[in-house]
Amino acid sequence: MKILLTGGSGMVGRNIRDHVTADRHDLIAPRSAQLDLTDSAASEAYIARTKPDLIIHAAGRVGGIQANIADPVGFLVDNLDMGRNIVMAACKAGVPQLLNIGSSCMYPRAAPNPLEESSVLTGELEPTNEGYALAKVMTARLCDYVSQSTPELAYKTLIPCNIFGIHDKYDPAVSHLLPAIIRKVDQAKRSGVDSVEIWGDGEARREFMFATDLADGIWTAVARFDELPGMMNIGVGKDHSINDYYAAVARVIGWNGTFIHDLSKPVGMKQKLVSVRLQ
Repeated sequence: MKILLTGGSGMVGRNIRDHVTADRHDLIAPRSAQLDLTDSAASEAYIARTKPDLIIHAAGRVGGIQANIADPVGFLVDNLDMGRNIVMAACKAGVPQLLNIGSSCMYPRAAPNPLEESSVLTGELEPTNEGYALAKVMTARLCDYVSQSTPELAYKTLIPCNIFGIHDKYDPAVSHLLPAIIRKVDQAKRSGVDSVEIWGDGEARREFMFATDLADGIWTAVARFDELPGMMNIGVGKDHSINDYYAAVARVIGWNGTFIHDLSKPVGMKQKLVSVRLQ
C-alpha cells in the first residue's frame, strides 16, 4: 500500500518510519522543503501527483507549555493550516483513507478523567495551549465531516496521550515535560546545583507513552483501519504526578538535591488521563 506520512521528521513521524512495518509499504515521507503543508496549492498538487492509498497526518507545530504561551497565534495558525490543507487536498484527490493524529489537548480542561472521546467539544479548553488544541479539534471535526458527507472516504482520528522517547527534543524553548525534566535535573547534577524548580505544586497528573509504542499502535490502526471508530484514544491507562516524574528522573540520574515549587507558574490541566476503553 502506498502511504503518505506527514511530519516524518518529527518524533512521532520518525518512530513511524523506524518501525519494522514501514518496510512492508511504499512509505512516502516528504520533508518540509519538499512539501509545505501550510501551502494549500502545493499540498493539493503533491497529493494529486503521488496518489497515496492512505495518509497518516502526523505533522504539526509542537512544544511544551512555555512555547504555547509564548506564541498562541503561531500554534493555532500553523496547525490549522496544516490540518485543513492535508485533509482537503486528500478529499479533492479522492484518497480513500486518512489517519489523523490528534492530541489529548483537544479535551476540555474540566472533563472527567479518564477522558472519553465523547468529551471533545463539551467544554472550555485549557488556556495554556488553547491555540494548538483548537487547531487539533478543527482537523478532527473536518475528518468527521468529510467521512459523513463522502461515504467512500474514511478519515479518522487517533488521540494519543503524552509521548516521550527516541527522537525527542531537549531544547527548553520547545521541549515537552519529560525531556525538560531530564535536562533540568541533569544540568543540576553537572553544575553542582542543589535545587531544581518545579512549576506549581507538582500534583498535576500526566500519562506518558513511549514513542515506539505509539508507532506500534499507529501501524496496528493502519492494519485494522476499517474496524476503527471515527475517533479513538491511544494510551497506557495509567498516570503519575509531576512530582513522581521529577523524583524518578533524579533517582536514575543520581541527583540528590531538593525540589522547590513555584506556585505562581501555570501548570495546565490537573489531570490528563485518556480512556482506553475503545482500544
